[in-house]
Amino acid sequence: MSSSSARAYAAERTIGRLLIAITYVSVGLLAVGFGLMIANGISPLDAGPPLDLATLGAQLVALDPAGFLWLGLLAVIAAPVGRVMVAAVSYGRDSDWTMVAISIAILAVIVVGVVTAVAVTV
Repeated sequence: MSSSSARAYAAERTIGRLLIAITYVSVGLLAVGFGLMIANGISPLDAGPPLDLATLGAQLVALDPAGFLWLGLLAVIAAPVGRVMVAAVSYGRDSDWTMVAISIAILAVIVVGVVTAVAVTV
């Protein structure tokens, strides 16, 4: 196995581990939030509070189900972003500048999508 293919294999393993870890964390947070909803008698069909990053920490400390649910959802959204970022770094280490540029373009599209969604909902 060449040095380049060994690095590519190691990068793919790192990316796979990152995605698995984020998946476990997000499922755990969502499960805790759902369990707290049941414990507090909150129906999953009830409208929930909007995402407020400023109060997210306080919600988690107060064991508010919404805080755990929002953090779990944010972790699910972060998984593909993390994957693209790790891939960009890996391509940079291999001096594959075309793939670095493509990774950055993908991140730019994600940022534009998030900014557009936030602007529309505000």
